[in-house]
Amino acid sequence: MSRIYYDADVDPGLLLARRIAVIGYGSQGRAQALNLRDSGCDVVIGARPDGRGWLQAANDGFDVRPVKDAAAGAALVVSLVPEQDQASVYRDEIRPVMDHGSILFSHGFAYHYGQVVPPPDVAVLLVAPIGPGSAVRRQYELGRGVPAVFAVAHDPGTDAEGLALAYACAIGSTRAGVIRSTFAEETETDLFGEQAILCGGIPYLMRAGFQTLIDAGYQPELAFFECIHQVKLIVDLIHRDGFEYLYRHISDTAEFGALTAGPRIVDASTRQSLRAVLADIQGGDFARRWIAAYTEDEDDMLSDVRRDFGEIDALGGELRRRMHLDGD
Repeated sequence: MSRIYYDADVDPGLLLARRIAVIGYGSQGRAQALNLRDSGCDVVIGARPDGRGWLQAANDGFDVRPVKDAAAGAALVVSLVPEQDQASVYRDEIRPVMDHGSILFSHGFAYHYGQVVPPPDVAVLLVAPIGPGSAVRRQYELGRGVPAVFAVAHDPGTDAEGLALAYACAIGSTRAGVIRSTFAEETETDLFGEQAILCGGIPYLMRAGFQTLIDAGYQPELAFFECIHQVKLIVDLIHRDGFEYLYRHISDTAEFGALTAGPRIVDASTRQSLRAVLADIQGGDFARRWIAAYTEDEDDMLSDVRRDFGEIDALGGELRRRMHLDGD
């Protein structure tokens, strides 16, 4: 089993003496910056003047500067802008003022696929919390933390590993535990999890089940409850104590049906599709398609979501309103 690093394994002083420029003030940027500040770090925010992130950071009491100005005065630059903006922001704003120090990412995509190539005297670090920014902040405020993985792609002799662990500690992740990884492993497993399970596989399986019941003549409301609403309840059981716990807390009928129908749904062809998705990621085909689509308007992509899930969302919204469903 992989070693897990905790607070006791960290020298926080490696970070406290450095100015940190957090570039980008979205979900992760805001959460990590607030946690860093509350841990005693010297933090400046780099953002687009008069943009939403700039206004929010200023409202939160940070020293906010244009990206180039923030990066120029920092020993550690934390690049937390959206993936599609990483390359241009680095090329135009960070690289011209950064030929030493350290740069840190919370997702390895831009570095792993060659979109960002720092100079030899810059240490390249990764600290990737396993959870959204809202959870990173909420767990920190509760005295806990979100687990993370960390990696060092390049160390010009600056104790980059110690610095990455100190950063993980400052955002709260070593309270829960962090695991050593690589940029390639973090990037490829993260993309696979998003596409095959979390944001691709599960929602589209839910939609297919919903539509199967509708096509067979069943009421949409019952199809929604059986294929959409109850998913959280089941996942909560797994999250609490594993799959055996789930099967101990459902009916014998449900357990028998699950163990006989499950292998029919996730069969050899499904596993082949999963392997194909992974190969697409490992070989760089997905990255090339996504990089080529960077200029695609977000509304165009959201129109696909509305097309695929709009009927279910409308029904779910009405049921939540009429039946006071809160998701618990």
